[in-house]
Amino acid sequence: MTWYTALLVAVALERVAELVVATRNARWAFARGGVESGKGHYPPMVALHTALLAACYVEVVDADRPFLPVLGWTAFVFVLAAQALRWWCIATLGHQWNTRIIVVPGAPLVHRGPYRWLHHPNYVAVAVEGAALPLVHTAWVTALGFTVLNAVLLLGFRIPAEERALRAADAVTGTAPGTAAGTTQP
Repeated sequence: MTWYTALLVAVALERVAELVVATRNARWAFARGGVESGKGHYPPMVALHTALLAACYVEVVDADRPFLPVLGWTAFVFVLAAQALRWWCIATLGHQWNTRIIVVPGAPLVHRGPYRWLHHPNYVAVAVEGAALPLVHTAWVTALGFTVLNAVLLLGFRIPAEERALRAADAVTGTAPGTAAGTTQP
């Protein structure tokens, strides 16, 4: 359990690093006329991601979930792959990546890196990590709960809000818009 706690702390620290990058990139975007959209669903997303880490720990401790090596190590590989994909997205988008939906009018869409193959690769990373991180230590209730709630937020609110923001920017400028949350680049 100690190593799993360390993994959860490492993921939490990685989230802090993401927020530092996102804050810096938001300043960059706003300085270039960036427009923020979808503010209403952002607090629930932050709460869900915070709850994921807490629930992983609580379920393992309270329900005395065992570490099952085949499941645990496989899930751990998926956690690492999700992290690699997330940081590939961040590196590919550079200043355009953000945790919020901020569109910089006139900024070109990114068609390299993981955006060559996936429309929302960062959300693939989020979905994989959200299912895999709890399963590293058999916290299947947390994995299921996060997966369902994340799907509702992404499919019902976040992705539609990003797509609307990109279409609106394109309609205003007549050019391909920049990033919306850094994760919408096809």
